Amino acid sequence: MKKWWMACAIWLVSNVAFAGLAPDQLVKKTADDVIDVIKSDKDIQAGNQQKIFALAEEKILPNFDFEKVSRLVLGKNWTKATPEQQTAFQAEFKTLLLRTYATALSKYKNQSIEYKPFRLEAGAETATVKTAIQQSGGEPISVDYTLGKKGEDWKVFDIVIESVSLVTNYRSQFAQEIRQNGLDSLNKKLAEKNKAATGK
Repeated sequence: MKKWWMACAIWLVSNVAFAGLAPDQLVKKTADDVIDVIKSDKDIQAGNQQKIFALAEEKILPNFDFEKVSRLVLGKNWTKATPEQQTAFQAEFKTLLLRTYATALSKYKNQSIEYKPFRLEAGAETATVKTAIQQSGGEPISVDYTLGKKGEDWKVFDIVIESVSLVTNYRSQFAQEIRQNGLDSLNKKLAEKNKAATGK
């Protein structure tokens, strides 16, 4: 989970949504911007949690297909859920991810990113951008971003860290709770954890 936090921190916060960019350009532009923001903001560097969370909450969604992630994470349970349950899950899962990204931001320590060769097939609706996070005194962390076409733009819907998928990881965790106690129970537990962590 620590490696996943760091990958999210380096990529998933940006100043703007970058419309019309190719997948590899989107990943690189966003990564460059987030690193610039962190390096120029002394409050973030000092670990100001309120400011870190606010930054993540404001900037994360433009380049991320959050609705698709929610559907993939719930899997067959998404189609079984009522619209109210779907809405509640999306709200709480969004807050969970934002908390994770905020934690990741506070752990950034001048890591750099290596971008692997990228090729986009003509007419492709999905793409994978492969990168490696270079860290001083440690082995590189492989990070793959899976993107899908949404209108004219590309949006991220999964991140794979050292062969571990964000979607698969959460799907496994949540499926057990749903099997045992139902989706309403999962939503309630997520809400309680989010409230305890954010004070909201």
